Amino acid sequence: MADPLQHWPWTAYRRRFMLFGLAMTQSGIATRYFVELLPQHGAGPVEFALVGLFAVLFFWISLGFWTAVAGFVVGWMPSRRYSVCGVLDTLRRDTAPLPRTAIVMPICNEDVARVFAGLRATYRSLRETGQLGAFEFFVLSDSSDPDTWIAEEKAWADWCRDEDDFERIHYRIRRTRIKRKTGNIADFCRRWGAGFRYMVVLDADSVMAGETLVAMVRIMEQRRQIGILQTAPRIVNRKSLYARIQQFANHVYGNLFAAGLSYWQMGDGYYWGHNAIIRLAPFMRHCALGRLPGRTAMGGEILSHDFVEAAYMRRAGWEVWLAHDLPGSYEEPPPTLLDELKRDRRWSQGNLQHLRLLSEGGLKLTHRVMFLYGIMAYGSSLLWLVLLVLGTVLAAVQHGTADPQYFPDHFVLFPNWPESWKPEWALGLVGTTAVVLFGPKLLGLLSLARGGAVADYGGWSRASLSVLLEALFSALLAPVRMLFHARYVILTLVGREAGWGTQRRAEAGTGWREALWHHGPGSLLALAWSAAVYSIDPAFLPWIAPIVVALILAVPVSVVSSRIGPGAAARRLGLFLIPAETAPDPVLRRLQEAASPAAGMRRGAAPGFAQALADPALNALHLSLLRPHTRRPEATRAALAELRARVLAGGPGCLSVAERMRLLRDPESVQRLHQEIWSADEARLAAWGVGSSLPVGGQTR
Repeated sequence: MADPLQHWPWTAYRRRFMLFGLAMTQSGIATRYFVELLPQHGAGPVEFALVGLFAVLFFWISLGFWTAVAGFVVGWMPSRRYSVCGVLDTLRRDTAPLPRTAIVMPICNEDVARVFAGLRATYRSLRETGQLGAFEFFVLSDSSDPDTWIAEEKAWADWCRDEDDFERIHYRIRRTRIKRKTGNIADFCRRWGAGFRYMVVLDADSVMAGETLVAMVRIMEQRRQIGILQTAPRIVNRKSLYARIQQFANHVYGNLFAAGLSYWQMGDGYYWGHNAIIRLAPFMRHCALGRLPGRTAMGGEILSHDFVEAAYMRRAGWEVWLAHDLPGSYEEPPPTLLDELKRDRRWSQGNLQHLRLLSEGGLKLTHRVMFLYGIMAYGSSLLWLVLLVLGTVLAAVQHGTADPQYFPDHFVLFPNWPESWKPEWALGLVGTTAVVLFGPKLLGLLSLARGGAVADYGGWSRASLSVLLEALFSALLAPVRMLFHARYVILTLVGREAGWGTQRRAEAGTGWREALWHHGPGSLLALAWSAAVYSIDPAFLPWIAPIVVALILAVPVSVVSSRIGPGAAARRLGLFLIPAETAPDPVLRRLQEAASPAAGMRRGAAPGFAQALADPALNALHLSLLRPHTRRPEATRAALAELRARVLAGGPGCLSVAERMRLLRDPESVQRLHQEIWSADEARLAAWGVGSSLPVGGQTR
């Protein structure tokens, strides 16, 4: 039987031609409506700019609409003939030994308990498949906080001890943090890459089912031309109202867009940087990333590295597929709106850097288009903002020339009578826009009918109400995101770098002062804009009302939606339910068990810098993981001796984070300080947490 994917490029070309043709046709119709509504029908510089911006932006959202439509159709197709997962039923009966596969998780100052809870759940799920022997786990730390470092070491040792498996579970912390995540992965490839055929990359909040991991490896073995196989992770496990709404949207609409992307991308797909499997040999050979020239935000390290790595893999002749219909892949969303926006600051800079890669030689046209797609994800916000500004300018100009000009300067046979309002054009534009914006939400709701999945979302009435409320919530957030994203784009273009901070994953909520600091300027801008528009032309105010009202309400919406209480109330009412809550995957139940407070108490309190030096067991563990120094300059030895004297005299809190990290990296200092602490008097011992018994459980004095 012939492989249906053998000639997939021709199928993909036809699908892309159809998709872009539909989007262009729909955009042309909407733009025609828009032109007819303008006073001068697109004449003049302001109206000409408005028409151009509207056409580009409508085409952008139209692409999303037709992608969702394609995903909806794919979801109802009984055959997975053109899906990369179409051979799964055959592969599940495959009993051939699996090749060696590394599961790697790069981390940096993350929530240690959550990181290892996810890894433990994935490990145990994989063990139940009977294929654990083919996999090894690597925790790759770039943490710069001494307490986090020690907590990671203890969590790793506890995990290995609990599973009685020190052979397949590894932990490494880098001494030098070069190129952040890409450098961390590159370091793994140099050290261990040659020993594995595949690498599965996880994020700090990822968890994957064992059956999913085995299926991914078997698909890669079946289709040897695939370089990267990306899953479509479902977001789960958050409790705040904001996160619960995002989870619901991801489950109901996200699968449509993932299936639609897979439909037209096929083997030219995305790589999102995690929950994906990579063929290591071509990855190491072709996907090394250099630095972009220049020192501004548009230069230096490539932040959105995953898109670029997928483009390089495809340039080398290897395929990149999105396995949208492969279940068992999960991650967690940001718990609040502000946390999402802080993450978007880095993502926006990374995507805008792709402007400098569009002309790079050898890249496939599809991946150049995907670079533009990612750029528009943030650049469109700036364009929308410019469109609104130009609309206000046009209203001001029209107000200033409100008196009709019946007889122009040149001779005409008849007067220029003012045109009457054409409600049919306005209704046509509003209707077309509503279909594009809200059509995917309705299709997502209808897709739940397939296989009776709607029961997992609370039934038709609750699911429908949840979709309606999510649409209203999205409408409130859209102007807020627009304003933030537009600012991010401007900051990047003028050279302001975003940095790379650790994402906050705890659901602590947003305080009123924090929300006012971040959203207050936007609310003031909305009030000033409303006043200006009202003074110019009150009839224009209703058209901007949805935007200004959303910006004015941004502070309370951000605060209330960040809280767990409203999220819990919504769950009690059966709103925004997802299958992970009504019929959870076993791997998610294992995650909850591993992350529960009782489990954390059994493993002991989180250790830190002081315990690493005082506790004999932790001290021995830390020393065993350090690489010994062979030769050090005398000045270095003297500086370390001075730090040891200071910390012994002033206690563990007298040193800075960098100084504590420096001591922890030096085996001689770690050993000497342990000896000095245990030979000290009772008063000094108390400063290090050593009393009648140790807090971590090393031994009694």
